[in-house]
Amino acid sequence: TDAQDLLYTTAHHKLLIGKELTQGLGAGNHPQTGEAAARESTDEIKDTIKESDLLFITTGMGGGTGTGAAHVIAEIAQELGVLTVSVCTLPFNVEGNKKRGNAMWGLKRLSDASDTIVVIPNQRLIELAPDLSLGEAFRVADEILIRGVKGITELITKPGLVNLDFADIRTILSSGGEAIIGLGESDSSNRAEIATMNALNNPLLEINSSKAKGALVNICGDANFTLQEAETVMRILTDELNPDVEVIWGALIDPDLNNRIKITLLLSGIESNSCDDNNQVEFKPSNYKPNFE
Repeated sequence: TDAQDLLYTTAHHKLLIGKELTQGLGAGNHPQTGEAAARESTDEIKDTIKESDLLFITTGMGGGTGTGAAHVIAEIAQELGVLTVSVCTLPFNVEGNKKRGNAMWGLKRLSDASDTIVVIPNQRLIELAPDLSLGEAFRVADEILIRGVKGITELITKPGLVNLDFADIRTILSSGGEAIIGLGESDSSNRAEIATMNALNNPLLEINSSKAKGALVNICGDANFTLQEAETVMRILTDELNPDVEVIWGALIDPDLNNRIKITLLLSGIESNSCDDNNQVEFKPSNYKPNFE
């Protein structure tokens, strides 16, 4: 909705929504305005995504445009039969009760309209690394979001030791529900084991990984990466996850990793209260209505 912000993005395709409503001036932290802007531009959104097989919606919850427009875009994608994966961040506590309440309002609607939704709680970054500046914390949150999306797309788009096709990805994501992302890496002598445990024990993951119903795994190593190391990763994951979980994995080579292994783990079908209307009652009681003032 903000024409000036859009001007400075490097995306190869850009769409300004709500031109008549906002006049290119943004949603002013009002989710109601963001929602109306997306509905005004329904036809343009349809034209933009109608040829897509897989759509990622990435947004920060709590403001105006993302909170209000994301679920509208997801609804349009569902109507078109496009597999929709949403990845969103929840605001830091320091951003205030209004943003937190609006974020939970938008999150519930986005969750209902997405095949799979990944929620990244920014506040956990502060709790785990209290010495981070706010700017650094925002950058870390963005990096987690970027790596999660990149890890999934590379499984399809990059050739590797073990390749996946879109049908494999759809198997996990088409009814994934709420999901979490685990990131791990290591350059130690037992790098495969350490990277795997780092991904499973990622402190941003506040749930028991054994409760997951599906797992998508991207294993990326340097030129010396071996299939035996890939097997080590999968053995550990098999031991840690529910025996009935469906695991789909791919392995890629990246010579620039310089003796490191990086693992991106997406666990779907988890049981979490992130999208629960009663979650975070200190910010949003059960009768809370988003503040659009």
